[in-house]
Amino acid sequence: MKREHGIARCGLACCLCSQNSECSGCNSNNCNNKDFCENRKCSIDKNLKGCYECNENCRKGLLSNIKPYAFTKFIKLYGKEKLLNCLERNEKSGIIYHRKGINGDYDNFDNAQELINFIKTGKK
Repeated sequence: MKREHGIARCGLACCLCSQNSECSGCNSNNCNNKDFCENRKCSIDKNLKGCYECNENCRKGLLSNIKPYAFTKFIKLYGKEKLLNCLERNEKSGIIYHRKGINGDYDNFDNAQELINFIKTGKK
């Protein structure tokens, strides 16, 4: 885990991303997706560090997907540090963020609360 990479504006775990060696992150002016990322634009327009600081329960952009939505909701409930701690613990116990492509053990959940429980406990 590269904890210094932290959490993206949309809630995704840059710290665990298999692409983080090439990616400079959504807070960088070098981000490949900066011109069309709805979550980046919106949080910058609202002067927020990320969607997790917003009071709206929005599902725009990447938040239409369960994983970033649940990660964002987790941060709203428990804080970013708790999310990072859980992700680090889970990684040490063998939970994979990305296997092939962008899918891993945090994907294929039917709802956000199930994924939040998995993040907290490391158990499905």
